[in-house]
Amino acid sequence: MVRTEEPSSPTRPVSRWRWLLPAAIVLVWLAFGGVAGPYAGKLSEVAENDNAAFLPATAESTEVSEIRQEFVEQETIPAIVVWEAPDGIGPDAQQAAAAQVEELSRIDGLAGPASPPIPAEDGQALSVVVPLDADLGDGLTDVITAIRDTVTGIDGAEVYVTGPAGLLGDFGEAFGAIDSILIVVALGVVLVILLVVYRSPVLPFVVLLSSVLALGAASFVVYRLADADVVTMNGQSQGIMLILVVGAATDYALLLVARYREELREEQNRFAAMRVALRQVVEPVLASGGTVILGVLCLLFSDLNSNRSLGPVAAIGIAGALVAALTFLPAVLSLLGRAAFWPFRPAYGSEHPESKGVWGRVANLVSRRPRRLWVGVVVVLAAGAVFVPAFKADGVSQSELFLNEVESVDGQEVFDSHFPGGSGTPADIVGPADQLDALIETAEGVEGVDSAIPYTGSEQAGADAGEMPGQGEPVVVDGQVIVEATLTDPPSSAAALDTVRELRTELDAVSSDVLVGGRAAQQLDTNDISARDRSVIIPIVLVVILLVLALLLRAVVAPLLLILTVVLSFATTIGVAALVFNHLFDWPGADPAVPLFAFVFLVALGIDYNIFLMTRVREESLRSGTRPGILRGLTVTGGVITSAGLVLAATFSALGVIPILFLGQIAFLVAFGVLIDTFIVRSLLVPALSYDIGRKVWWPSRVRD
Repeated sequence: MVRTEEPSSPTRPVSRWRWLLPAAIVLVWLAFGGVAGPYAGKLSEVAENDNAAFLPATAESTEVSEIRQEFVEQETIPAIVVWEAPDGIGPDAQQAAAAQVEELSRIDGLAGPASPPIPAEDGQALSVVVPLDADLGDGLTDVITAIRDTVTGIDGAEVYVTGPAGLLGDFGEAFGAIDSILIVVALGVVLVILLVVYRSPVLPFVVLLSSVLALGAASFVVYRLADADVVTMNGQSQGIMLILVVGAATDYALLLVARYREELREEQNRFAAMRVALRQVVEPVLASGGTVILGVLCLLFSDLNSNRSLGPVAAIGIAGALVAALTFLPAVLSLLGRAAFWPFRPAYGSEHPESKGVWGRVANLVSRRPRRLWVGVVVVLAAGAVFVPAFKADGVSQSELFLNEVESVDGQEVFDSHFPGGSGTPADIVGPADQLDALIETAEGVEGVDSAIPYTGSEQAGADAGEMPGQGEPVVVDGQVIVEATLTDPPSSAAALDTVRELRTELDAVSSDVLVGGRAAQQLDTNDISARDRSVIIPIVLVVILLVLALLLRAVVAPLLLILTVVLSFATTIGVAALVFNHLFDWPGADPAVPLFAFVFLVALGIDYNIFLMTRVREESLRSGTRPGILRGLTVTGGVITSAGLVLAATFSALGVIPILFLGQIAFLVAFGVLIDTFIVRSLLVPALSYDIGRKVWWPSRVRD
C-alpha cells in the first residue's frame, strides 16, 4: 500500500535541515576524499614484499634465520647471474664475464663483491653469485634491474639474472601493477556492470564515487597504520584489499539503492523514502559487513605472517566500505531524489515491477515444486564437490608462481640444468660446535645433499685470506656453529623439501638441539603451517558466522541451513576448480593457503547474499507468514542480489591481471564461487529448502506459515 505522507513545506526549518545535513555529509566526504584518495596509489610504498613478510611467525626455519643474524655482519640475499652457451664457453667469454662482474661492484645495494665466474662441469655455463643487502625492501627490484642492465650476453652466450633475489625482484615488479592496472580494471568493470543494471547516466557514477571514496578512506588508514608499523602489508594483501573494498562498497550500495527506489514508489517525499530505506537496510548491511570483518580477522589465528597481515588490512577495507555506503551514499541519493534514476524515475504510487519479472517466475517455481527443486540442486552441487580430492594444494616452487614468462624463472631453469639446484641458497644447519664433524658427516650422508661445509665468515674475508669457502676456522657463537648444506635440487622444489625433512630426522640423532633452516626449510614450514591453519581457522570462521546469523535472524534452524548450503557451495567450487586448474589451465598446483583464503572469502561473502535475502524474508514473513514471505523476499531482492554477485565476481576476476599464480587462483575461486552462491544457492536452494520446511525454519522464534 502506498504511504501518503506529504512532503514538508520548503519554508519550514525541518525542511532546511533535511538539505543541510546530507549536503554537509557530502562536502565532508569530498574534502576527505581529496586528501585520502591519493593513498590508494601509494600503498606499495609501505608494502613489504621481502622474504620476511611471508615467513612463518614461529617455525624452525624462522628460528634459524634469527640465529644466523648473530653469525653474519650483514644479512644478504643472493642474485645469481648465469651465462649459457650450448656450444661451450671458452676462455675469452670467461674473461668478458669477469670484466662484467667488476662493473657490478658499482651498483648500490650490493652487500659485498660478487663471486668470480664459476664454470659448470659441462663447460656450457658460467655462474656468478651477487650478494645483495637483505634489507633493500622494495628497492630490491631496482637493484635487480640495474644488474640486468649491466650484464650482457658474451660470445654467443645468453645471460640471465635469477636466484632468490631475481625471483623477489620479479615479484616486486608484478605487484607494482596493483597501484595502477588493478584499480583501473576493477573500477572499469564495475562501471560497465552498473551502466547495464541501472540504464542511467547518473546513478552508476554516484555508486562508483562511493566505492572510490571508500577505497581512499581505507587506503589512508592502512597506509598510516603500516607506516607506523601497527599493521603489516604485502602486495598480496594489498591487491585483495583493493578488490574487497570496491566489490563490497558496490554491493552495499546496490542494496541501498534498490530499497530506496522501492520506497520512492511508496513515499512522495524523497527524504522520508531514504529514512525508511536506510532503516530497513542498515541491519543487513552491518551484519553483512560485520560477518566479513569477523571472518577475515580469523586469519589472525594463522601462524604465517602473510596470512596474519591480511586479516586487519581486509577488515579495515570492509569497514571503509560500510561507512561510505551508510553515510555518503544516502546523503547523495537524498539530495538527488528521483533524478538519480533518470531517465527511468520511480514515480510516486507507481507499480513495483519486480513481481512481473523473471524473479516472480522463479518464486512461482519455488512455490510449486520446492522439494524437487532443492533436492535437484543439492545433487548437482554434490556432483561438483566429488572432485575436491583432486585439488592439489601441496605447494609449488617459487619459479612456478608466475603466470607469464619472467627472466628469473627462465634463468633458474638454465642454472638448474648445469649446477646443483641449491647452489647459492644452502640449507643452514645450526648445532653444537662440539658436534661439527658429526653434523657434516650426517648431512653429507643424506640423499639430496651435494656438499656440506662449516660457515667460516663472509666470502670476502675468506677470499682476502686466500681461502676457499669452508676453509678456515668455523664461526662459533654461544657454542653453536652453522653448517651450510648445498642441495642437489632447487630450494623450493618438492625434492628439496623432502631432503630437508630427511635432514631434520637424521640430525636429531646427532643432537636434539640441531635446527635446519634456509629457503627450502622456509618453504617446507610454510606448507606445513598452512595445512595446520586450515584445520584451525575454518572451524573458527564457521562458528563465528553461525553466531552472527543466529543473532541476526533470531533463529537456530535457518542459520544452520545457511551455513550448510554455503559449505556445499564451497566444496563444489573447489571440485570444479580442481578440474579447471589441472586440465584446462594446466597449473602445477596451489599454495596450501589458497583453499583457506578461498574458504574465508567465499563463506563470508556467500553468507552476505543469504543475509540480504533472509533478512528481507523475515521482514515479509512477520507481515504475511513464512511461505508468502519467502516468495516476496525472493522476488524483491532477486535483481539486486544478482547484480551484487555479478559485481563482486567481476571485481575479484580483476585480480587475474596480476600475473601471479596465487592471485589468479583466488580470482577464479572467489568469482566462480560467488556466482554459484548468487545464481544457485541464494536463488534456488535456500528459498526452496526454507519453503519446504515452513515456519520451523525460524525455530525457536514463532512465525506463522
